[in-house]
Amino acid sequence: TPDDTDDGDSLPMRGKKKKKFSTVRVQFTPTIPHCSMATLIGLSLRVKLLRSIPPRFKVVVQIEDGTHVSEHAVNKQLADKERVRAALENDHLLGVVNRCIEGGMLMQ
Repeated sequence: TPDDTDDGDSLPMRGKKKKKFSTVRVQFTPTIPHCSMATLIGLSLRVKLLRSIPPRFKVVVQIEDGTHVSEHAVNKQLADKERVRAALENDHLLGVVNRCIEGGMLMQ
């Protein structure tokens, strides 16, 4: 049928092709296991990537396993598109993120 595909990468979907995404995955290690800036660091990395690469890429930012006491909670927040969007609607937080990523996130 016309809906069938033979490329092995997508499944037939009644007249619609499944979107294909390449994934950019970044794992980072906070400086200490109790780092209070871990969420801000992750959010800044995610925003920088989303602004820098084409939208066909899926962005995943996570704390490296075993490197932070709240890694599960932080990773869950960073993976939740709605929470990220809501965070960036906060003008103060958006300003902080923008300051973190200005200049290409160079260490100063």
